[in-house]
Amino acid sequence: TVTEAAKRYPTVGEFDAHNFVSWADVERDLSAWLSNNMQHEAIGNVYALEKDVLASGDKKLIEDWRKLQTSDHFYYMCTKWFADGDVHKYFNPYETPYEAFIAYNNVLHDLAMRIREKTGKPVLLATETGQEAPKPIKSIKRAPAKKQIAKKKIAPKTKVKLKPKTKKK
Repeated sequence: TVTEAAKRYPTVGEFDAHNFVSWADVERDLSAWLSNNMQHEAIGNVYALEKDVLASGDKKLIEDWRKLQTSDHFYYMCTKWFADGDVHKYFNPYETPYEAFIAYNNVLHDLAMRIREKTGKPVLLATETGQEAPKPIKSIKRAPAKKQIAKKKIAPKTKVKLKPKTKKK
């Protein structure tokens, strides 16, 4: 694991990741999870429940709330097109991103009702309190590699010569 590697090997330097990076889509940023209003409303609503969920002390409520933060839920709400959209459709159990959003919000409302039953106090989602959902992120334009190296003082890639493999006799 990353933790085991960090404990086993000494630190040799720092890496400045000034932009979010992901494996997904052409942009390789967070837009697969946070590029439209549905995704932002959904994540704003689940985060709005944090204090009430944790204050309940109910292990099942907390476990369910944590599962609602799984990135797949937000990935299913992605509205990208072309090749990226095809990949999203392939991994999506819903027919459309809108169905994913509706199903997710139904579960959030159910969770809010369970919190109300447990604590006896009213619990509202962010959108019910009039809070505006965060704005969707735009794809991040990256600076050319030379500018990043100069600006961030990152060592340029070095060529490594590998020894040719010798055949065992």
